[in-house]
Amino acid sequence: MAVRAIRVFGDPVLKSACAPIETIDAGVRALVQDLIDTVELPGRAGVAAPQIGVGLRAFSYNIDGDIGYVLNPVLVAVSGELQPIGEGCLSVPGLWHDTPRYPWAKVVGIDVDGNEVVLEGDGLMAQALQHETDHLDGRLYLDKLEPANRRIAMREVRESDWF
Repeated sequence: MAVRAIRVFGDPVLKSACAPIETIDAGVRALVQDLIDTVELPGRAGVAAPQIGVGLRAFSYNIDGDIGYVLNPVLVAVSGELQPIGEGCLSVPGLWHDTPRYPWAKVVGIDVDGNEVVLEGDGLMAQALQHETDHLDGRLYLDKLEPANRRIAMREVRESDWF
């Protein structure tokens, strides 16, 4: 369908919890296609619906060339010790900070036909699953930073040329 513009820090849709998808209709199918089209651009590991201005629980991913999506995802399991992992976000352009993430994660949701989708993995997949489900709950990775790092990040946001 279309590559959609990414909403950036300060847009209220990014700080609002998303509604579950109740009915899979033409609008939801178009949203899925837009999420996939938008995540296919180089350098993108995931795009959540609020990042393109839609307050519904859906995200797409692009991990090592594996592209897909999930509707109504729930982060059902994480394992390992929290580790600081370098992380950025399309909605906070140009910033990169060590963010506490679990090394393994599992998400369960559905596809457009109502079939169960289970995504799990380590490394970048684990990071993306946690990052994108955070978006659906109205959280940005900046919210996860240790207080001292968050102060630095917020100063960088205020001094950025896009804010």
